[in-house]
Amino acid sequence: MSLLVTDATLADGRVRDVRVEGESIAAVEESLDPREEDRILNAAGKMLFPGAVDPHVHFREPGFSHKETWGTGSKSAAAGGVTVVADQPNTTPPTISGEAFDEKEALAAESAVDFGISGGVTADWDPDSLFDRPLFALGEVFLADSTGDMGIEADLFADAVERAAEADVTVTVHAEDADLFDESARERDAGGTGRTADADAWSQYRAAEAEAAAVERAVEVGADSNADVHIAHTSTPEGVDAAKAGGATCEVTPHHLFLSRADATELGTYGRMNPPLRSEERRAAMWERLVDGEIDAVATDHAPHTRAEKDVGLWEAPSGVPGVETMLPLLLEAARKGEISYERVRDVTAANAAEIFDLPSKGRIEVGADADLVLFDPEESREIRGEDLHSNCGWTPFEGMGGVFPETTVVRGRVVYENGSFEDVSGENVRD
Repeated sequence: MSLLVTDATLADGRVRDVRVEGESIAAVEESLDPREEDRILNAAGKMLFPGAVDPHVHFREPGFSHKETWGTGSKSAAAGGVTVVADQPNTTPPTISGEAFDEKEALAAESAVDFGISGGVTADWDPDSLFDRPLFALGEVFLADSTGDMGIEADLFADAVERAAEADVTVTVHAEDADLFDESARERDAGGTGRTADADAWSQYRAAEAEAAAVERAVEVGADSNADVHIAHTSTPEGVDAAKAGGATCEVTPHHLFLSRADATELGTYGRMNPPLRSEERRAAMWERLVDGEIDAVATDHAPHTRAEKDVGLWEAPSGVPGVETMLPLLLEAARKGEISYERVRDVTAANAAEIFDLPSKGRIEVGADADLVLFDPEESREIRGEDLHSNCGWTPFEGMGGVFPETTVVRGRVVYENGSFEDVSGENVRD
């Protein structure tokens, strides 16, 4: 298949024609002559980005298909301009063995976008068979319990990091030190039974101080084994600073960039996630670090739950929010308003994650790269509404905010999404 995108404005402001042949970008020039076999996308007045790489999603299969499936989650990704996703191991069964990896990979054949599968660590894991598979990363390795109850002890964490270093696999760490959680928050909210009863208590409980302490521990263990450590969903400036001081890379989620504890009462349990929402002051500091280049990537931690599961008391509700479809639109809206540069959005959503996780053909618009492309009108902002999104859960914590959504998403030269419609194509494992 041959595809020609004409008059597209790239993130750096250059206007270029981009030719795609097969799965790859064949030419990027000021002007290219159309050919009879070309499918032409007229991009005059529009912008063209490399497809986003989201290294942190929970598509819930196997085990929880009522929350999400590879089909619904990947369509949500494509509609949001994400062309590569990496699924995390806290499913049922957890991805802690070669057999569990194979089961998940078979389900991922339904994916509309390219994907990776990360392995997990528990006391029962089978590292020999797990590292025999093409892992995207080891982790999210949980240093405190979250959905799936996969929190592990210090000795096991050190052993797992050493095994990953030997296998040259990046370790992605969920960094919270449970010893620093504020148990008194439970007592203060003992009478909170409604969905919005003292919703801020979750942020008080999983205290901000617990993050930096866990990051420091993780990077120290990584240094001992000369491992590549990536800190998942940093939520505090102290956590980011600890990661960078220790030589680790780090990501931030859209909910920690665009939401804070000031939103807790309105969101109720729909704003419960791990790590939790932080103060408005810390949120603003995270945004500054993103703009300034201290945060390497934005990843969604897309973790959907049904409304029925969320509509319970604060201490019974599951943690997690959807986000794979709204990450790029939220950041493009911020760029439209001049709050961040388009080049920075391109880097934190595509180029940097591709580099961190060794995906040399992803995250860039260059000759020879995979033709993963996102076309959008930078002035076409619309209100984000959960009912318009494609995740199985049907809601979003960003309800009512503005977003610039893609018109067209291309994965390896094939149009998978265009103006609200999906084409019947399937993604591939990026490690195969």
